[in-house]
Amino acid sequence: MSLGALRPSPLVEQATDHLREQITGGAWPVGTKLPGETALAKSLGVGRSTVREALRALAGAGLVRSRQGSGVFVIATRPRQDWSTQLRQAAVADVYEVRMLVEVEAARLAARRRTDEDIAVLQEALAGRRAAAHAGDAEFVGADIALHAGVVDAAHNPVLTGLFTEFVPVLQQGLLDLVELLGLRADPEYGDESHAAMVDAVVRGDADAAARELRDELTRTLALLNSL
Repeated sequence: MSLGALRPSPLVEQATDHLREQITGGAWPVGTKLPGETALAKSLGVGRSTVREALRALAGAGLVRSRQGSGVFVIATRPRQDWSTQLRQAAVADVYEVRMLVEVEAARLAARRRTDEDIAVLQEALAGRRAAAHAGDAEFVGADIALHAGVVDAAHNPVLTGLFTEFVPVLQQGLLDLVELLGLRADPEYGDESHAAMVDAVVRGDADAAARELRDELTRTLALLNSL
């Protein structure tokens, strides 16, 4: 099978793309043993080192696997998606359901673990959200997310912080759409009371109240998302 000679640069990326197309296009079904490095290099018009790097990239995408002494075999015809890609493609409501699980527990932990510095950050973030109530949609959504991020950070759990950070791009766009579609900014004080109650619960160290306030707030937003 001739795959077509490649342009000089960037060779590894081009080789990877050509081989991926063969796999995802069905030319090499699952279980197929790929031609050897020498044969692939000759067909593609590149060196063996370039082929080796391309195969490594395909292995990283979950498409092929090397079996020592046997060769390289196709194990899937669709690339494995990383976590960030899955989040970008997920429905906002689905992301919100997972967000609730993460943030509600984060709020509970924050109430138990918050430091004086965390309290100052939360109070400043709440003031920032209030100040942004009369600004543009993007500024308001950014201030809202910053407050929630402050609660997650106060939990002092790097895994929770990492998960929330992954959610932020999807949440930001979803909230912007929600604000615009439902005209939530008609009330500049929207959500202020519930957010203030959440911050107060964290500051007081009331874990149950902090979790409850945040759960109720996110549940209301999720209901709005599901109504679209």
